[in-house]
Amino acid sequence: MEVRTRMAPSPTGEYHVGHIRTLMYNYAFARQNKGKFILRIEDTDRERYVPGAVERIQDVIKMMGFDWDEGPGTGGPYVPYTQSERLDLYKKHAQELVEKGHAYYCFCTEERLEKLREEQKASGTAFSKYDRLCLNLKREEVEEKLRTGVPHVIRMKVPDNEDISFDDLILGKITINTQSIDDQVLIKTDGFPTYHMAVVVDDHLMKISHIMRGTDWVPSTPKHVLLYRFFGWDLPAFVHLPNLKEVEGTRKLSKRYGSVSVIEFLTEGYLPTALNNFLMFLGWNPGTEKEVYSMEEFIKDFSIEHIQKTDLVAFDRQKLLWINGLYIRNMPSEELWEGLQSWAKRFDVFLHGKGAGEKVVFAALDLVKDRMKLLSEYNSLVHYFFEDPEIEKEELFSFVSDEARGKEILEGFKNIFSGVSDWEVQKLDTLAHEFIAAKEYKPKEAFMTLRIALTGETATPQILDILGILGKEAVLKRLDSALKI
Repeated sequence: MEVRTRMAPSPTGEYHVGHIRTLMYNYAFARQNKGKFILRIEDTDRERYVPGAVERIQDVIKMMGFDWDEGPGTGGPYVPYTQSERLDLYKKHAQELVEKGHAYYCFCTEERLEKLREEQKASGTAFSKYDRLCLNLKREEVEEKLRTGVPHVIRMKVPDNEDISFDDLILGKITINTQSIDDQVLIKTDGFPTYHMAVVVDDHLMKISHIMRGTDWVPSTPKHVLLYRFFGWDLPAFVHLPNLKEVEGTRKLSKRYGSVSVIEFLTEGYLPTALNNFLMFLGWNPGTEKEVYSMEEFIKDFSIEHIQKTDLVAFDRQKLLWINGLYIRNMPSEELWEGLQSWAKRFDVFLHGKGAGEKVVFAALDLVKDRMKLLSEYNSLVHYFFEDPEIEKEELFSFVSDEARGKEILEGFKNIFSGVSDWEVQKLDTLAHEFIAAKEYKPKEAFMTLRIALTGETATPQILDILGILGKEAVLKRLDSALKI
């Protein structure tokens, strides 16, 4: 049997970071087994449909480094791969269920259904369920209502008080009684299928072998199992993955604590490779101490057996930040600069150093990338290499006893640097330390005053390394400017 997995995003908003984790597991399993990975757009929820979301979702998936074997823009043997273009298919299958006695037409208004829910809630009923009023309509009544165009839905007829069991490759055997399952709407009044109807029909027709999705879909799976049974189809393999939660919490990711969509993380300056690496371990563990994985390594080592048997797994935002910083530190500066330019272009960000010459940019990156955790931190870390700093008098002399001593230090540095013909860091270091020792300055007061004068910052890499990159002309110019404050 060919392994065929799928990801089926709904264009109801930006693509959630948890979805890309699930996509990655589906993708890796298909690639590992020389199978096919399918992308399908589930756009049947027209009330929540967001224009442009389909294109943005596909862009994000590609930005994260994934592609698909079948789907929008790629094609395949089961086109179309967008559910809104497959409506006749769902209606045909729903009609088949009606004819077999597994589904029925329901003409109840939303007002009646709402009143029914309120009454059941007031009576303390454990589960709010449809009372099957329309199931008892005579055939003639149904045909008359259909002929006259009375708005209706098609509901699945769920068996009474029956245990529905299915095997999950992670969680094992799961059994849910139908007493807690409502007669699910299959086709809505607008002619669109519900998720439950469309997903079963499409997964079967597209020959999906393994369905990997979050554990929040476990309660709905018995509905799908019933549909497979009613149609006489074989069940696929079910794999329910742990959902993501905030650290120290029991709820799913929330905007209250930070970004939740993939595009937000990318905009902030997270690298796709680092974000992928972090997400790999949210539900899966290779059983080793290894923490840095390329996608190729992940595909090779991924296994369903090593997926955690739990409902929720912690999304540690600090760990993600650490991993992103690790990736940045380990990137050659040339590669990092390319990544920065691509990021800046995509998100319309001004980037210091464009047009300044790659030699200077790479030298600056070599100095600051150990401090970078996000691409968005680049500008604040390198601005003084490419523009004169803004300096406040109070800050400039904040490490000396008084203004006169601060000016004396800056004038001394200016004098010794002015006489240097061979601008080399080691030579500058020697001259600077000889000057400080001769004048009996404290290293901190001298170098911090120099640092602020040249960069406008109190925290930078080694100041003498910065001198080497700035060059003699820029250093003397900035010392002059500082002395005029």
